[in-house]
Amino acid sequence: MKNRRWYDFLWIASLSYLVLGFFNILFAWLGLACFFLPLAISIATGTKGYCNRYCGRGQLFSLLGGRFGLSRKRDIPRWMKSRAFRYGFLIFFLVMFFLMLWNTYLVFAGAKSLQQAVTLLWTFRLPWQWAYHGTAFHPGVAQFAFGFYSVMLTSTVQGLITMVLFKPRSWCVYCPMGTMTQLICRAKDHFQEGLD
Repeated sequence: MKNRRWYDFLWIASLSYLVLGFFNILFAWLGLACFFLPLAISIATGTKGYCNRYCGRGQLFSLLGGRFGLSRKRDIPRWMKSRAFRYGFLIFFLVMFFLMLWNTYLVFAGAKSLQQAVTLLWTFRLPWQWAYHGTAFHPGVAQFAFGFYSVMLTSTVQGLITMVLFKPRSWCVYCPMGTMTQLICRAKDHFQEGLD
């Protein structure tokens, strides 16, 4: 058995995030680390170090699909590996993300009231009132949390579905953060080649 390092247990953080957001939606703000850390690491190092080593979600899928045998362990279809699908999914994901930010802005601006719901798979609105009871913060803070938790829960469900149907970490093939870090690494490589 290989020696375990601290980052081999980041799947606990990923699972804890989902549980905490179920009970108090404001914990959803912690998920911003999953957005900024991969980008920062790829910009600083020119590698996908976050994806390969620190991604708790990928570890969770490996654990559930591998050790617990919840995966069929089949190859992911070629079309899901294609650039067209990966970039198309990234664009779709970013559009949904910016729509979430727009809704947050509308609540901050007073043009819209707080929606205490989580949207699963960008379609199904799930009432989530038990997770928010008001705070000293502006309702826009909670609106962002509901929207961001929706994004994180949706991507986790997508990852679980592809984990069951294909190999455990099939989500990693088309994960928007993975695609963005790959683009950053390529841009950094081209930039360095231009300097040489």
